Amino acid sequence: MSTEITWLGHSCFAIRSGKYDLLVDPFLDDSPTAPVKAADVAADFILLTHAHFDHMIDAVPIANRTGATIVANFEICEWLKGQGVPEEKVIAMNVGGGADLAFGRAKMTPAKHSSSLPDGSYGGVAAGFILELGQKRIYLAGDTALTLDMKLFGLEGLDLAVLPIGDVFTMGVDDSIEAIKMLNPQRVVPCHYGTWPPIAQDATAWAERVRSHTAAEPIVLNPGESFEF
Repeated sequence: MSTEITWLGHSCFAIRSGKYDLLVDPFLDDSPTAPVKAADVAADFILLTHAHFDHMIDAVPIANRTGATIVANFEICEWLKGQGVPEEKVIAMNVGGGADLAFGRAKMTPAKHSSSLPDGSYGGVAAGFILELGQKRIYLAGDTALTLDMKLFGLEGLDLAVLPIGDVFTMGVDDSIEAIKMLNPQRVVPCHYGTWPPIAQDATAWAERVRSHTAAEPIVLNPGESFEF
């Protein structure tokens, strides 16, 4: 079964696996780099790594329009229900836990980052995901610092890792290289950079460093671009 992943700018990704459309961290209508709007995307499942506006601000309208099920931590799911998302359309998780879902399996991994909801209330702990899609394993780091946990995430093998490289609010280029060494994925895609000046990065230079210092294949996408594996 092939998997197609499309970068929609910032940390938002559309993943097509079999007959299912997954949407990760939807930030589209207010994103200066998103190639599409929230009204344009398909979703059967929406995965949220944490509660900051630039990762979930469009989740409710997209879920209401598409009927998608939202997978997130407990605190985010409780808040979503308060925003009118039906209880049967949220799947609450916490770090270390996993769930078998229609598209495969999702395990929530720890991330080192803060998390607050759009109204300023507590958004639970930040997280990433390891997705098992058929025979493919994808690590979505979310917003995180470099941690030794990444050595554990890579033990079973990763076909793809998606890592932030923007610095300032997440790990930057230097730490992402160390993360790739620990994760040892076959391929790696950068995100959470270039949206605003404080997190501007040269992704071409990053890719050269990945090739020089790790065994992973760097895949640099422009917003709206896809690749299949």
